Amino acid sequence: MNENIIILTGGSRGIGHATSKKFWEEGWRVITCSRTEVAPQCPWEKNKTDHFQIDLEDLDDLRKKVKDLQALLKGKPVKALINNAAISPKNEKNNRLNFDETDLNLWQKVFNVNFFSPIILSKSLIPNLQSANGVIINITSIASDMVHEFAGPAYATSKAALKSLTREMASDLSQYNIRVNAIAPGEIETSMITKNSQHLIKQIPMGRFGKPEEVASVIFSMCSESFSYVNGTEIQINGGQTV
Repeated sequence: MNENIIILTGGSRGIGHATSKKFWEEGWRVITCSRTEVAPQCPWEKNKTDHFQIDLEDLDDLRKKVKDLQALLKGKPVKALINNAAISPKNEKNNRLNFDETDLNLWQKVFNVNFFSPIILSKSLIPNLQSANGVIINITSIASDMVHEFAGPAYATSKAALKSLTREMASDLSQYNIRVNAIAPGEIETSMITKNSQHLIKQIPMGRFGKPEEVASVIFSMCSESFSYVNGTEIQINGGQTV
């Protein structure tokens, strides 16, 4: 029996960690990629050999590590790739960086992590995903469609680009039996939620922030056969914040 393999970027905390944990509990082999070493709270076996420490801002480093990843896989089918890693730079007061405050070099770093690294990873894994009739899930954001008071224009436009890319990938990769979808989380209880975020609850009809585990459950369901005819779609997970 073939093992189900998931590859996930940004797996050390927040939504990424919750998603990794969910798939591990369901018996999947979890291969994670993040800027830091494997998180000590990660419970899955082989967490050292199945973790790649990659600086996604450095696309040359990513290309090198992709070769290491392919060597680890040895051509094995990959059932799911979750492009989750992202950065959202702030100013010295930890507030939103406005358009005029964001220099071009920082803009490039944000796009390297949030947009170009998913392209490189996805393209490199097409044969592995094809052999598993796999799925790619891009993690976009509520900021893709609205000006958000905590997410600056570099982050927002990178996520909007990833949302558009999801549609294009879904169209082009269907010939390989690879589905491509996206999820757009709203206010989720991660390190990005601070005391300054509490007033946002008033904008959410459900009256609370979401939990990383709730997002992880949606991602897991999207990788199942029950979503086998869902392609090119973005699912919003925001408690009704955008209604």
